Amino acid sequence: MSRGKGKGRTWGQDLMRGEHMVRKKRIQTFPSDAADMMGKTNKYERSKAFKSQDRLTALRQKRNLTWVTGGREKLDDTSLKILETTVTGTSIFDPVLCELIYRWFCLPGGEILDPFAGGSVRGIVAGYLGYNYTGIELRPEQVAANQKQMHIVSNGHKPTWLIGDADSVDTLAPGKYDLLFSCPPYYNLEIYSDLPGELSALPTYEDFLRAYSKIIAKCVAMLKGNRFACFVVGDIRDKQGFYRNFPADTIKSFQEAGMLLYNEAILITAVGSLPLRVIRQFQAGRKLGKTHQTVLIFYRGNPKKIKELGEVECAEEPEGAST
Repeated sequence: MSRGKGKGRTWGQDLMRGEHMVRKKRIQTFPSDAADMMGKTNKYERSKAFKSQDRLTALRQKRNLTWVTGGREKLDDTSLKILETTVTGTSIFDPVLCELIYRWFCLPGGEILDPFAGGSVRGIVAGYLGYNYTGIELRPEQVAANQKQMHIVSNGHKPTWLIGDADSVDTLAPGKYDLLFSCPPYYNLEIYSDLPGELSALPTYEDFLRAYSKIIAKCVAMLKGNRFACFVVGDIRDKQGFYRNFPADTIKSFQEAGMLLYNEAILITAVGSLPLRVIRQFQAGRKLGKTHQTVLIFYRGNPKKIKELGEVECAEEPEGAST
């Protein structure tokens, strides 16, 4: 549907550019009312102000903004607690997805293994729901930050974070687990540290895949029979701008380790500053903005045994609903 007579523009195109039609005059707006806060009153002044990355960074600091969440002063208590689970507040795993994965694909009170723990969300949600979570994290400062959230869990199922290289998962956290659940580094999209064993700092994508696949194989070997694994992944571009097909490489790694793809879902992530960031990259190279991740769910064993995980609570179908 076009927006405005004769404009030939769609609502989707306006959204991609971070623009809206207001009083028959197109003005540019930005996430979290950032432009309004800057006191700019016309499109030229706003555009000029946002050309400076330093100015944008200062703006975010002034209002405690993150590209994920917007202004913290507008958040509810639950969202604020989620923000507190990370060191930076800029990369927050979805807690609702955690709850669904645990309830749908793990035994009640089961043992969960996370080789790429990162922030505390997956561990805190697991403990809060009565699951026993063990996460491996390379950075001591991240583990320390996670442990500050331990007070949220008071039911005897406090999560465990172990400092170390995921390649040593079998010696750091020996045992058998009921669910493998993680969100791995997306190669060098974000380099987390320069510590030995840091996957995101490896020199080539091929080196990364070899190390990554080895870790997956070790984790799969630690799963009990007839169990699920779930990895949340997103694709990444190479230096020329082409996608590497990281989700497909993850599927291949699990298949080689003996687990087959059973479910696939799409997680729609927060738009945040995407409309602002996508303008330049689209004009320069026709690169579309991406605001989703792929949820890959694998299974090893006899599918007929899945029902032994227990019943899943589902809403009853309303009366008169067609089947």
